[in-house]
Amino acid sequence: MSEPRTERSETSPADTGGGPVFSVRSLWKVFGAKASRIPGDSSLTGLSQAELREKTGCTAAVRDVSFDVHKGEVFVVMGLSGSGKSTLVRCLTRLIEPTSGEIILDGEDVVGMDKEQLREVRRHRAAMVFQNFGLLPHRSVIDNVAYGLEIQGMGKEERRAKAATMVEKVGLEGLGERRPGQLSGGQQQRVGLARALAVDPEVLLFDEPFSALDPLIRRDMQEEVIRLHREEGRTMVFITHDLSEALRLGDRIALMRDGQIVQLGTPEEIVANPADDYVRDFVRDVPREQVISVRRAMRPVDADAPEATTGTELAPDTLVSDAIETVARSGEHCRVVENGRTVGIVDYAALLTVVARLDENGDAGEGTEREVATV
Repeated sequence: MSEPRTERSETSPADTGGGPVFSVRSLWKVFGAKASRIPGDSSLTGLSQAELREKTGCTAAVRDVSFDVHKGEVFVVMGLSGSGKSTLVRCLTRLIEPTSGEIILDGEDVVGMDKEQLREVRRHRAAMVFQNFGLLPHRSVIDNVAYGLEIQGMGKEERRAKAATMVEKVGLEGLGERRPGQLSGGQQQRVGLARALAVDPEVLLFDEPFSALDPLIRRDMQEEVIRLHREEGRTMVFITHDLSEALRLGDRIALMRDGQIVQLGTPEEIVANPADDYVRDFVRDVPREQVISVRRAMRPVDADAPEATTGTELAPDTLVSDAIETVARSGEHCRVVENGRTVGIVDYAALLTVVARLDENGDAGEGTEREVATV
């Protein structure tokens, strides 16, 4: 499993102030005849997918989903095939019409927009990157990247200049005049990413963009997304079925099953406190020390105790894997310091509790022997 990003914090974007970019409330997408009756019928909304299909012939791809996406965050929606994640992201800009519910983009009602307003959203405010690259084979890389700007009405010279800048930004220097057929899969996906960036959208929407790529190329593209987010701070909604990809990219993750969000939280919250057995099974093989921070591993300390002033200082969001290395190197405990004050202590025992998945009674969970042996 690839390593997640290390810049983690327990503070979610919701705590940083400012309104959400996207605000979704009670969103439903039902496929089938007379689908609109289902969200408002309490005798139907509680049925399982199989029961609903048997009784009505309809399929609820998205069921009563609510969440906010905050400015500057990478919001990941993940789940297995058929969980509703791709339908959900397409509903955000009404590429798929929702059956009912509310979608607010920067205070504006997307569901109530007319065709011209929707066109404006899709051209300027929310750009989509698909798994299928969708490149025009007869056009050069630069002209493919400039296509959205052409649709906007930008002049040829200006749009090609801007497209050339985007081509360099995504690491395709010197390839601007090639045709898509002369590029690798990873390079073609970079063209798709550059095309989305060229229109300078407020939000980038990714619908499983790297699923068809080889593992090494996929990792490179993940690194590219991380780099672009770090440099630009652009809001992103990222759809994936790959847990390791979600953990690497996401500031928060919404885990879907049968059209519903079964848990929404930071990668650390989901791995440390799975909401149910389904989530627990999903994250069972995650190397916890690469996701959980010392904030969760530390033990309390008395401010007057000698250990409160000794040992290497660690920030609360330091990953347990990094803390293990520090403790091993120093041979003593470390103190967790926040705002100049020691708030806890981590030592071998505290760190081992995380790695070994010890429960509240100190009993080891499944897979412990293998994990402890690696410490």
